[in-house]
Amino acid sequence: MLTRRHLFKTAAALAAVSALPLGRQAFAQSGELTIGYIADFPNASVLAIAEDQKYWEAEGVAPSLKVFTNGPLQIQAMGAGSLNFGTIGPGALWLPASGKAKVIGVNDIGFSDRVIAQAGFGSIADLKGKKVGVPQGTSGDMILRLALAKAGLSIDDISVVPLDPSVIVTAFTSKQIDAAGIWYPLIDAIKQHVPDLKELAASQDFYPAHSFINAFVARNEIVETNPEVVKTFLRVIKKAIDYRAANLERSIELTTAFLNAPAAATANVAHSRKLLTSQELDALTKDGTVNGWLDDFNKIFVEFGKVEKPLPPAEYYTADLFTGA
Repeated sequence: MLTRRHLFKTAAALAAVSALPLGRQAFAQSGELTIGYIADFPNASVLAIAEDQKYWEAEGVAPSLKVFTNGPLQIQAMGAGSLNFGTIGPGALWLPASGKAKVIGVNDIGFSDRVIAQAGFGSIADLKGKKVGVPQGTSGDMILRLALAKAGLSIDDISVVPLDPSVIVTAFTSKQIDAAGIWYPLIDAIKQHVPDLKELAASQDFYPAHSFINAFVARNEIVETNPEVVKTFLRVIKKAIDYRAANLERSIELTTAFLNAPAAATANVAHSRKLLTSQELDALTKDGTVNGWLDDFNKIFVEFGKVEKPLPPAEYYTADLFTGA
């Protein structure tokens, strides 16, 4: 876990706070806006936009941003009390469904996940008995299990090698593993060394039956004790979501600079996303669509053995906070 060094300057934050009512000042001084994110376009773009457009300053707050390699590590940090907000992929949604955190909003829908294999593999069925690397509890884990099930196999039919996402790049390029459940832009890094890799399954193969949503999450205690700071977070995020939907190319530029990432790889991921506006997400929340997506994940996670009795979505998605922000 790394702490992002490029934060708002103290003087600017103090100037913004001084112009706001006392209630908002309390938020700014509380240190409650500790925010985790994954260093990719869908999860980092909203933070890059919020910083560039000074949305945090408009609220009189100065967040502390911390980068993580995946969603489960963020929720683990929430359990330890060191993180209040985060951005996670669909593979980590079993944790809120288990009561470990609250989903406070949908980010977007992604088509970035793949099951990839070394040259010579032609189908998912060919992976039986082979070494497959996967970051457990992530969207890479999820697409691997979905693809295996579609091929009439289960996770027990392969040799699972649990690895961190960055380690999968090394393991695959050095041919220590035969295949992997992983996502772009990490696949771009792998392709530089293994240009003839095979993509055996993609998240879009399972859409719309399964929408691979990214979500914003919050620590249970912050939702219970300070819902107003959750709304502050969501107000900023919803503005950033709308900016991103209306200004995609500029959002790519901002995110590339924010992450110090390759422009082409960032653009590839950005163009693989279904970007929704806050108005659309409000409507999808109110008509029950979001709860339906989450319920689909509950069923998948039960089938995968990730959780026995998941909570109903209404108990871990704070719909009222999202639509009320």
